Amino acid sequence: MTFHHIGIAVNNIEKAQILYEKLGYKMFLLTNDAVQNVKLCFLDKLNSPTIELVCPIDDKSPVVNILKRNGPMPYHTCYEVADIELEIKKLKKGGYIQVSKTAPAIAFNNRLVCFLYNKNIGLIELLNK
Repeated sequence: MTFHHIGIAVNNIEKAQILYEKLGYKMFLLTNDAVQNVKLCFLDKLNSPTIELVCPIDDKSPVVNILKRNGPMPYHTCYEVADIELEIKKLKKGGYIQVSKTAPAIAFNNRLVCFLYNKNIGLIELLNK
């Protein structure tokens, strides 16, 4: 399991992108994910974690409630894994709850992703290599 990125829920992806660019980040991908109903912006900065800005496209987006409750905020960490199904089984045995089905993610060339939750650390995303 290797750290991949931090996901940050935002209300306005363009405004958030500009603010991160002022902090030295550079955008390398901007896309819509119709499966998740989100607009995504990925930003990198030398010697810093990759940032994924996540903005709802509509009211069916999974980040709508996060934004209503908490406003813009980091809400998940993503880890790249060699075998997503094996890691899901391990994490479930360790007290994680799977909160989404494994599905292809457009932002990652249709590699499989899945979200799991643990009450002690919150939401994580697994990204299959």
